[in-house]
Amino acid sequence: MRLDHLVISCETLEEGAAAVEETLGVRPVAGGKHAFMGTHNMLLSLGPEAYLEVIAVDPDAPAPGHARWFALDAFKGPPRLTNWVARCDNLEAALAAAPPVQGAISELSRGALRWRMLVVENGRLPFDGCYPGLIQWQGAHPASLLPDVGLRLNRLTLTHVKALKLRPFLRDFETVRVVEGAKAGLVGDIATPGGAVLLA
Repeated sequence: MRLDHLVISCETLEEGAAAVEETLGVRPVAGGKHAFMGTHNMLLSLGPEAYLEVIAVDPDAPAPGHARWFALDAFKGPPRLTNWVARCDNLEAALAAAPPVQGAISELSRGALRWRMLVVENGRLPFDGCYPGLIQWQGAHPASLLPDVGLRLNRLTLTHVKALKLRPFLRDFETVRVVEGAKAGLVGDIATPGGAVLLA
């Protein structure tokens, strides 16, 4: 598996885009709508193989009738880094090696993009979002379609009270560090043209 993208959750896309622009100095570009989830997003390149996703509930979309991903149904407060996603070549094999979670694989799309992803039943990923969502792209990858603005992920630090249990699941990710702490959280160390910036 490889780190695919970071997820900034927000109450509105405008709030999320403004917060990212203030922190990183670059405004995300328009993404699109996810009809299956009733969400929409904006994106920002983190290089040729990774990106940043700003995501919110789409106020113009009907409720999907099931939990939205990344626990967006319950999201409140300022925009923040809540989740990350890892891509794999064999989703079934990756799930077999992952922490147990209730959900089902779904075939999803947005415009020309196609992917398979585990849709978690309650919308909450294992270890309070410190374990990644799992995705298998089919065709083009979003990072290849985004303008390169000089941002790169140096490191993703995950904090969790059960760090010792989480760490073995993520040992193959060179840029991911797992530390023990009472409060779960994610912090991205992002290289920008003006220097390193912490995104939380």
